Amino acid sequence: MMRQYELVERVQRYKPDVNEALLNKAYVYAMQKHGHQRRASGDPYFSHPLEVAAILTEMRLDEATIAVALLHDTIEDTSATRAEIDELFGPEMGKLVEGLTKLKKLDLVSRKAEQAENLRKLLLAISEDVRVLLVKLADRLHNMRTLGHMREDKRLRIAEETMEIYAPLAGRMGMQGMREELEELAFRYINPEAHRMVTQRLSEISERAQNVLTDIEDALSQLFEKHAIKADVTSRRKKPWSVFRKMESKALSFEQLSDIFGFRVIVDTIEDCYQALGAIHTTWSMVPGRFKDYISTSKQNGYRSIHTTIVGPSRQRVELQIRTHEMNEVAEYGVAAHSIYKDGGSNKSTGSDLTSETGAYAWLRRTIEQLAEGDNPEDFLENTKLELFQDQVFCFTPKGMVIALPRGATPIDFAYAVHTGVGDSCVGAKVNGRIMPLMTVLKNGDEVEIIRSKAQVPPAAWESIVVTGKARAAIRRATRNAIRKQYSGLGTRILERAFERTGKTFSKDSLKPVLSRLARKDIEDVLSSVGRGELSSADVIKAVFPDYKDERVTAPMPKQREEGWSRIRNAAGMLFQLPGRSPRTEPSQPKNGAVPIRGVRGDLPVSFAPEGAVPGDRIVGILQPGSGITIYPIQSPSLTAFDDQPERWIDVRWDIDENNRERFPARISVSAINAPGSLADMTQVIASNDANIHTLSMVRTAPDFTEMLIDIEVWDVKHLNRLLSQLKENPSVSTAVRVNG
Repeated sequence: MMRQYELVERVQRYKPDVNEALLNKAYVYAMQKHGHQRRASGDPYFSHPLEVAAILTEMRLDEATIAVALLHDTIEDTSATRAEIDELFGPEMGKLVEGLTKLKKLDLVSRKAEQAENLRKLLLAISEDVRVLLVKLADRLHNMRTLGHMREDKRLRIAEETMEIYAPLAGRMGMQGMREELEELAFRYINPEAHRMVTQRLSEISERAQNVLTDIEDALSQLFEKHAIKADVTSRRKKPWSVFRKMESKALSFEQLSDIFGFRVIVDTIEDCYQALGAIHTTWSMVPGRFKDYISTSKQNGYRSIHTTIVGPSRQRVELQIRTHEMNEVAEYGVAAHSIYKDGGSNKSTGSDLTSETGAYAWLRRTIEQLAEGDNPEDFLENTKLELFQDQVFCFTPKGMVIALPRGATPIDFAYAVHTGVGDSCVGAKVNGRIMPLMTVLKNGDEVEIIRSKAQVPPAAWESIVVTGKARAAIRRATRNAIRKQYSGLGTRILERAFERTGKTFSKDSLKPVLSRLARKDIEDVLSSVGRGELSSADVIKAVFPDYKDERVTAPMPKQREEGWSRIRNAAGMLFQLPGRSPRTEPSQPKNGAVPIRGVRGDLPVSFAPEGAVPGDRIVGILQPGSGITIYPIQSPSLTAFDDQPERWIDVRWDIDENNRERFPARISVSAINAPGSLADMTQVIASNDANIHTLSMVRTAPDFTEMLIDIEVWDVKHLNRLLSQLKENPSVSTAVRVNG
């Protein structure tokens, strides 16, 4: 275990004016508080915070952060209190230690929800001070290094969480070295067999390729010496997890991998980077499409480097990274690199300073914005993981602003990255001046112009297209709001009709005093609950008018069937001919007070019964709890199932827009001659009559005839009848009738 003076010496190597008193006090305090506590390995517990502090000294962090690492478990695991730490070390360190205290188990419904809530709190703490993140990642790294002492089930859970959350979070913050080690350790426990196989193959390949790697290093060094460029050239090998992930995602074998080895060129200045690139490209051919300049356009996490692939010596593909020493520090340590001492002396960086100095926090700020938008924990966890795992492309607005997006992003993602309002109103996009589908995958350097419309509502199907968490959350929210608006509108119409039948006048203001009685938080909640069928109109009337008595019969006995049907008809506000009854003269279907139906693409949650309904049919609506209104033709035998549920019958009428016509569903039964070409004859008749076949199924096949059920879409009853007549006249068709017609 590292001694007190050894820790001080570690910090002194990169900060001669270290505050030794602070480190000594934190060391002694933490050791006393942890006392005789032991880890699962049997080691003294104090060895853990000490090793976390040692990891942070490798990043050359200031003594305050090192002291916080020593103290990070004291509040939860010992008798230490926040007040005591504030008194001994100051309120700033007390706040950091409290922020790093392990989160207590939350009383949530699932481990996934618990993990999501923990991630919320972690990101919120990080947003206030970057040092929380640095200590937290160092804490996780040491836990992973000693994971072998834990139970197998616990090892797997911690390894999966590390792979899903902590490793990509380190990558997002630019800490590539830590990310690779976390991934490597997690891979070892998640898939030990694959880890052994990949590690063994990499070792074998490294031995065989050693001479080739040396030759390439020498060739590059000689080239730079010839051009008077001071450069350090080193080879590097992909990590086992990186190799395995590429093999899995692209279905490649080891022999097909061309980038197991790469070379890093470290120079002094940015000018040297481009001079080195010029020397390389004028000596060897570049592989098209394999050049990326992250110096002129840095990654979101602050990473800067030039990437290129050449056909180098021995006609082999050679991957190269060209960067300065400073860029290399940032690539390895990310946000931690911003705390390395500048101006050859003291480090006065604070958490807020580091936040302002690195672009890594742009992603974090967007994520924190999502927290404020109130997504449920599972959605938040899913969306955050989506962004954690993605590499990036850089696109531009027409005004030249750079928008960083995950790979695979579409113009929809781009629109939401600009602003939620832009995404919600997006109807099209121009990519590099050409109108392109919204499903187009964007590439580096694309200029994207979003075409907008105030009338647009984001389709729910967009959720399966987008790849960013922000876009997915916004689409879900817009979809929920649109559905709520639909049900609210339906609920309003139902209540207006119900109040009218009782001789009362409906107003939304009348619902305000009875919200608590209805167990709803606001008026819109009441209206949408009625629209969904979760709350009956009778309950609302009774809440508003407690003295009102409903005299309707809700469960008629068989002897009362005729009377019951009459009551149902009157209660629902409809006049229709009952199935199986003798015809009776009745007035035309009322248009005032009835809910207008425009079809499945209207502004109400409407669906049609399996047999369909078309304009010209007499129709009735049945309220289906949770799914809106189902429209039945009045002659449908299915309606008998709702005889004793009058509260579900809705007065509906057709409301056809002549300027924007649409087809409606109907089901027909056709019996055709079982001969070659008969189906083609029949479909030709349907097509020539401007109808559309939705589904077709064979009900019964005999040697001579085939009976089919066909769901078609037609304009109205006249259109349907004309189609049936022409089908009957076709020589291939024996009978053609409407089902339940």
